[in-house]
This record gives sequence, C-alpha cells and structure tokens, in this order.
Amino acid sequence: MKNEHVPLILPEIKGYDQAYELAYTIAREKLATTGDIVEQCYRSATQYQKINSQANIIVRYLNQSYTISLPDITILLSDSSSSVSIKDKLLILHYFNTAKGTPLSNRLITFQELPEGTVYFPTFSKRTIIPLVNYFGNNPQLLFETGRILGGQKKDTGDAAIKIIAFPRVPVTIVIWKGDSELPATGNILFDSSITDYLPTEDIIVLSETITWKLIRSSGNSK
Repeated sequence: MKNEHVPLILPEIKGYDQAYELAYTIAREKLATTGDIVEQCYRSATQYQKINSQANIIVRYLNQSYTISLPDITILLSDSSSSVSIKDKLLILHYFNTAKGTPLSNRLITFQELPEGTVYFPTFSKRTIIPLVNYFGNNPQLLFETGRILGGQKKDTGDAAIKIIAFPRVPVTIVIWKGDSELPATGNILFDSSITDYLPTEDIIVLSETITWKLIRSSGNSK
C-alpha cells in the first residue's frame, strides 16, 4: 500500500521550509483521522496516556522521549523545554502514522535493497555514509564513545559498529572499516528488512542523515 503522506525529500521544491510545513500539516491531519489511536500505539510500540480529556502519545526517538498531545497534535520533548525541529516532528509523525506492527525480522539490508534505494543511493551516500567515513574512518573506536549519546549498542562487525534504536521498531546499524596504506576507510548503514513497514525510503534518508550529524556533532562531548 502506498504511503499516504508527502515525502520529506522534495528536490523540485526550492522552499524546503514550506515543503516541510506542508508535509507536517498533512501528517497532523492524518493522525487526527486515525480511528484507533490505542491500536496504532500498539503497532508503533509507543505509549498511550489519557488524563480526563487530555491524551498523549509517548514516542521514544533517538534515546529521548517525545510527547504528542491530542487532540491539538503538538510535539514536545517530554522532559525538556528545548524546541523540536520540523524534521524531527515529521519523522515522529510519519513513524507513528505508518507503523504496521510488523515484528523485526533480524535480517539486515542495505539502503540499495529498499524500494527505489538504487535511485536514491547517490544522495543517501553523500549525506550519510561519506560524512561518517570521513569523520570516523581514521578512528573507528570514536564511534563507540559517541554512539552512547544516542543509546548505541556495540556490535561485533567491521572495525567498529553500533546499533541505534532510532524508533522502538526501527533499529539502525552503522559499520565502519578503518582504512590503511592500501585501502581507504569504508562504511555502511544497515536496516532491519521490516523498516519499510515503518518509514518510506525518503524518510529513511532523512533519519539516517539526522543520526549521522548527531553523531558527528556530539563526538566532541563523548569523552
């Protein structure tokens, strides 16, 4: 079934802010028409709370809790007054709206194996894999230290690898192979094969880019 929301990547639209706002409006409207919020919470492994007329959905995203308030559909960090970016809001709503409740397959796939993954791969690589390799390729161990900020779990593959639970049912695995005098450093980002039942390919690019730059920008604070 085709995802019924505006994709995050809209290369034909120059006004990205306007595009994100439009996508956010559509995602909020979709959530507002969801018939069974409790069932969708089950499918997305999120928490439903209701106190009198106020209902909340608690979503874990990149090692932090976010609250979607109903019926106004606002999104705030649960334990902080920091603002939430429009990209993060979109990813949170798209994850919740799209979630089908599919169990994890525990079978890892590359980006190229996603729908239209081969088409989007040059963009994906430029925005995610290349920055990760450039930053962590000469010091893969730094990935372990930095990954803890996002709740990363050490994995035994490559010279350094971590699994980050981006959303409750969306694990993302980052692998780095250190270069030497003969071969350059390389890396990859892997996904559970069930990810397309939670996010479309366009959102997976944005999620991966978000993780990439959170890791890079946080590395100075990881020690």
